[in-house]
Amino acid sequence: MPRVSAAFFTFCVLSLLTGMLYGMHMAQTNDFALAPAHAHLNLLGGLLMAIFGTFYALTRETYSPRMAWINFLISAAGVVITIPALVMLLMTNDDAKYGPITGAGSGLVVIGLLIFAVSVLRELMRKRA
Repeated sequence: MPRVSAAFFTFCVLSLLTGMLYGMHMAQTNDFALAPAHAHLNLLGGLLMAIFGTFYALTRETYSPRMAWINFLISAAGVVITIPALVMLLMTNDDAKYGPITGAGSGLVVIGLLIFAVSVLRELMRKRA
């Protein structure tokens, strides 16, 4: 497995573990106010990163390592910025303060997805024997 795939899966595991533990906490306290942040962490930090890591593992002979690492760094930064900002937004309802930070983090996640789309299209269009 390429190291970049292992990085994606490591981030995935840490995100899912955090999301699951927080989900258990929400259930125990019956306080679901931060459920959107919990869901976003599991989807963006867990599922999306696993998809990226799987793709780069499957295309290990043909992917661009530089593009894959850029994909990882931008996507991970997006999740690390988005989730805490979303938590603060949900806790305070201070859209003026936390809305732009949440939006910037989400923008990074979208850029990460666009980089991934380029990687996927490169694989689709590459010449095969």
